[in-house]
Amino acid sequence: MNQVLFEGRLLVNMISTLMHKGALQVRYGRMDWERMFRTADYHRVANIIYLGLLGNGGLVPERWMSRFFERYQEALANGGNCEASEQEILTLLDMEKVPCVVLSSTTIRGLYELAETADMSPLRLYMSTENYTLVKGFLVDLGYETIQNYSDCGERMHRISGMNVDIYQQLPFRTKYYEKGMRELTFRARVRTGGSSVRILYPEDRMVFRMASVAYQYTTDGLMLRDMLDLFLYHRAWREQLNHSYIKKKLQAFRVDILAEKLLRLSYMWFGEKEDKEYMSNEEQLEDLNAFDILENRIFSRGEIGKDRETDAQVVGLMRLLNKEEEKESRKAKKEMKIKRREERKKAHGRFLRWVFPDYKYMSGLYPALEKVPVLLPFYWISRGIRLFIEMIKNRDQ
Repeated sequence: MNQVLFEGRLLVNMISTLMHKGALQVRYGRMDWERMFRTADYHRVANIIYLGLLGNGGLVPERWMSRFFERYQEALANGGNCEASEQEILTLLDMEKVPCVVLSSTTIRGLYELAETADMSPLRLYMSTENYTLVKGFLVDLGYETIQNYSDCGERMHRISGMNVDIYQQLPFRTKYYEKGMRELTFRARVRTGGSSVRILYPEDRMVFRMASVAYQYTTDGLMLRDMLDLFLYHRAWREQLNHSYIKKKLQAFRVDILAEKLLRLSYMWFGEKEDKEYMSNEEQLEDLNAFDILENRIFSRGEIGKDRETDAQVVGLMRLLNKEEEKESRKAKKEMKIKRREERKKAHGRFLRWVFPDYKYMSGLYPALEKVPVLLPFYWISRGIRLFIEMIKNRDQ
């Protein structure tokens, strides 16, 4: 088995076993623990994996065991501040009457039996471009600083002994279907209880947002185990109350309903229990386990394995649309660069002409006689040009 796929499945097995309080039975063999840590850290699950390594520390080099412990310690030390930090931010925005929409919040942390195994980036806010600078300013005043930029969409901000906060002035999704679908979700958001300006998504819309997001991340090879785990926990907690026909209809508008459903079922295959059998598989999908193998391979390898074997029509369709968007943006960037260069040449040409043919005021300072006979300006231009040309030749000959 490919080492990357083995490590991915090992991480999933460790997380699932810990969630179900089972006995962890893993043949570690000759593990590349540096790569194992970096893979777990990339998928934002290193704090969970640390618990799985307890009791097996002798098999893990001390250096990398300590790195896993660092991630666990960070989550343990800062986790208690997440809810308080979120409430501080949202209350401030309500007081200042700054409209924004909460895309995800610390409520997901409550679905983890051990809070320290949750992610440290639970709060994501979306606001208009006009309010973006204002919100960022408030966060800076609260001690947050930018640690990552998201192109033209937004940025991630962090406070020491606090959580990460993602703020967006443009949702990080391309294609007309995603732009329209996500915009509709934000329009439907309601004002949170006790608030005035901060709005939150309804449970069904939060589910649509998560499922559409994982489908998009999968297609762009940015889907992480943490995203799949959060999706699983949220769906398992709310599945009895959700309007599933509404969710399916909304995902159809995104054109990823089948793909999103497969990813949801894969999350249940990874992390579900016996009582989740209904969501873990069905007869139709059992006939095509190869499709789930491709999903796994692409997620574990970040698109290096399985991408060329992709058969899902919705994935192929979304990839095609994203490629068109990239080409469109590339053409736009080239056009803007061409216009910029043309403007620069135009300005340079203008500066050259102003140097060759200075204005009347400047020439009058050089040639006082010009003030008496302004019509001789062209003559003095020629005279100045000849003088400069002669000086240039003299300097070159020296």
